[in-house]
Amino acid sequence: MEPCYRAGRQLSWFSTLLKTSFSLLKPFLGEDFLLQTATAQRLYHEFAASMPIIDYHCHLPPEQIAVNHKFENITKIWLDGDHYKWRAMRAFGVNENEITGSATDATKFRRWAETVPYTLRNPLYHWTHMELRNPFGITDILNGDNADAIYAQATEKLQDDCFSTQGLLKHFNVKVVGTTDDPLEDLSHHKAIANQGFDTKVLPSFRPDKLLNIEDKAFYDDYLQKLEVVVQAPIETFDALISAIEQRVDYFHENGCRLSDHGLEFFPDGWASDTTARAVFEQHKLGKALNAQQIADFQMTVLHHLGTMYAARGWVQQFHLGAIRNNNSRLKARLGADTGFDSIGDFPMARTMVRYFDGLDREDKLAKTILYNLNPRDNELFATMCGNYNDGSVTAKFQFGSGWWFLDQKDGMERQMNALSNLGLLSKFVGMLTDSRSFLSYSRHEYFRRILCNLFGNDIENGELPNDMNLVGGIIQDICYNNAAAYFDFGLKKNE
Repeated sequence: MEPCYRAGRQLSWFSTLLKTSFSLLKPFLGEDFLLQTATAQRLYHEFAASMPIIDYHCHLPPEQIAVNHKFENITKIWLDGDHYKWRAMRAFGVNENEITGSATDATKFRRWAETVPYTLRNPLYHWTHMELRNPFGITDILNGDNADAIYAQATEKLQDDCFSTQGLLKHFNVKVVGTTDDPLEDLSHHKAIANQGFDTKVLPSFRPDKLLNIEDKAFYDDYLQKLEVVVQAPIETFDALISAIEQRVDYFHENGCRLSDHGLEFFPDGWASDTTARAVFEQHKLGKALNAQQIADFQMTVLHHLGTMYAARGWVQQFHLGAIRNNNSRLKARLGADTGFDSIGDFPMARTMVRYFDGLDREDKLAKTILYNLNPRDNELFATMCGNYNDGSVTAKFQFGSGWWFLDQKDGMERQMNALSNLGLLSKFVGMLTDSRSFLSYSRHEYFRRILCNLFGNDIENGELPNDMNLVGGIIQDICYNNAAAYFDFGLKKNE
């Protein structure tokens, strides 16, 4: 009997352990989601959660804000244009017609719902359910079985005024939206929003990437023709091109623009020289082929001129570096560019970055700058690069920007913040941005803030930082909002 008695005792002990273990399980997306310690919980709930949002870089369409657009259904606001979801659905084996094609919106949503359970450990699983909870108040775990019911519930809510574009920005307490705009834009939607007296500032950002694409003659000639119409002047020389660009920079500045943005694989391996750029532009006009060095010299010269313009107007220049885009030529031909076939590149970064920034700094014309890195191997490179150009004239003049694109998830954010902590001042970081086309992406600010508070909370409980809530809580609030309010010329004050 003794062996059976021991087995019974062991089983009883195991049952008790099992019950205790289950009682310690945290609920999925509970109040303390991602907050592993009591200190992290306090930092988030007392200091971070209620801070306003400055979304200084995103891709929201300003025309939808101007008309206070309401979305027909959840597919329109949630799936249209969302490359993250498209990539997951393709990996799951969903037919392209039910992703970007002619399938009904209800069918597309159902296919996404069927994909969701298999995105476990992908940030999409977190974001999906965070966005269903806030703003929709839907706490069910999305799957194929409840897809139709959730589609109907969310779509019904979207017809309410609170779920219009302006209603959503108010709901998420967004103080500033920085859209991304081509130099040819007339900014009529931004003007309309400003005239409405809407509480959220919706400001343009200057995105002149197309001005660098001289290697594609047909494209560049067409773009210059459009620029000539906008500036009402011929562009037959390089100097005329720079004059036209400056005219557009002035126009953007007059309409509230205080940031530029550049999406580059890497800084061109060229040298800034007006003499060389003039010759290259003339050769282009004559229809002569350009070699790689001529193209790089031209691009670096245009970037140098842009940099001086930004500095003169007190703008912040942003550089998103490291993406290799449109890698599937077959599907690009079918679906067009920027449809979800991009990845992390492995480009050399440091040498040409120094060439650009040092060239401007030598002339004392280096603007405030934010660098965004897409390859995690380069985090420390970017963090130390920022330290080269902090000259004491502005607090944290050079910023190592938040985890971007493929890195705007828990691991990527932590890596970026750890690199900045080790090699710079995390305390002066301007924090999170959505970089999104969706009005539901503001849950990512909550995601970021929880991760931020967890890092500090763990360090405090490990004895690596002092248990000083006034000091640490104040730094948390600065990173969430106050640093950005001070850094950008948006006319905002510290949130008290």
